[in-house]
Amino acid sequence: MRALADAALRDAEPRVFWLDDLSAPDTAEPLVGDQRADLAIVGGGYTGLWTALRAKERYPSLDVVVLEAGTCGNAASGRNGGFCAASLTHGFGNGLARWPDELPLLERLGEENLEAIGATIAKYGIDCGWERTGELTVATAPHQLDDLAEEAEARQALGHNLTLLDGDQTRAEVNSQTYLGALADHDGTALVEPARLAWGLRRVCLDHGVRIHEHSPVTSLRGDLLRTATGSVRAGRIALATNAFPSLLRRLRLYTVPVYDLVLATEPLSAEQLSAIGWRHRQGIGDASNLFHYYRLTRDNRILWGGYTPLYHFGSRINPALEQRDTVHEMLARHFFTTFPQLEGLRFTHRWGGVIDTSTRFCAFFGTASEGRIAYALGYTGLGVAATRFGADVMLDLLYGETSERTELRMVRERPLPFPPEPIRAAGIHLTRWSMAQADAHGGHRNLWLRTLDRLGLGFDF
Repeated sequence: MRALADAALRDAEPRVFWLDDLSAPDTAEPLVGDQRADLAIVGGGYTGLWTALRAKERYPSLDVVVLEAGTCGNAASGRNGGFCAASLTHGFGNGLARWPDELPLLERLGEENLEAIGATIAKYGIDCGWERTGELTVATAPHQLDDLAEEAEARQALGHNLTLLDGDQTRAEVNSQTYLGALADHDGTALVEPARLAWGLRRVCLDHGVRIHEHSPVTSLRGDLLRTATGSVRAGRIALATNAFPSLLRRLRLYTVPVYDLVLATEPLSAEQLSAIGWRHRQGIGDASNLFHYYRLTRDNRILWGGYTPLYHFGSRINPALEQRDTVHEMLARHFFTTFPQLEGLRFTHRWGGVIDTSTRFCAFFGTASEGRIAYALGYTGLGVAATRFGADVMLDLLYGETSERTELRMVRERPLPFPPEPIRAAGIHLTRWSMAQADAHGGHRNLWLRTLDRLGLGFDF
């Protein structure tokens, strides 16, 4: 299997498949000189772009500026798997464990948010491969079947459109002998081309009069003044949308840690190869393990394959060099051919990684500073493609004093517990990841460390 994986990876370019696209927009000019704005947004990923667009839709007269350190969509927003899930809580189980009384409302708001994303894409003609395919969560170990059945019962009680599949039914959808069963969520997930969604939102923001400055990293925040190396913006309101990168509010820096997720993309499948695995309904797929894979088909029938090994680096280090790891990419390739041995000979064309932020409660949190003039949303934990639009509306509610169903949520009013300082942080994260792998290998049994984290409502995920 090692030789098969190495051969498949031999010509894989260390580039992000989604960003390797001739439709990428020209770069906007950096900020130069001193400017003013009603609303300044730091970060040009999904959170920042949704905040800019929703601000112009909700308050058309606002003067809005976006400051992006690189180019819009170049970080996590442009290099993820493109799973656009309705869940605002990083999955039903996490929401049920943390906010059981609010869960029906959270689920409804998540569904409305997903519908609104599809409507926005259609309204503004954003070409981003939007497919409302749903998702299969596949069981690859016997104990996962009971877990999926329990989840199906709880979610169906809230009206979710789900089907529990046995092994034969699952393999009739997508043919892998590793599948023992699955939970089919028929409309709770859409697939999207991540970079094209970001670029589309960027274009619509510009059309609405938003000023966007790229290659303009903010070096300081003092009161209402944001400074870059070549200019400044004084703003009445400020939204911080920096995700995994260190927050301009230092007190927030222990509330998230950056985690690297690595990904592969194959060459396009031939008609014969696609027939060998089925996949006629093009669902997104994730397995039910603690350390899980996620995968999906692209517009031209490549398979994107990622996940399994979240990588944390001591001191919350972020560096582009960490986006490539030969041993991890080779391991992902071996897992790919274990799942789909009938695709032997298929080559990978792209290999990459990206940094996401995770919080101890596994989903986004929100808040304000400077007497409500600064708002933030971060901690999406790898499930932010859709949730960032919700986060944008939360920040606007908080900045402009709007009372809504969103602002009344405990999820919005409460913050997670922070991660401990180093070296305890790294030791705890690595112990948690090891324990998760042990649980996967031993029938789902959670050791004392994981059970303790469960009781405290803490954890580490991606």
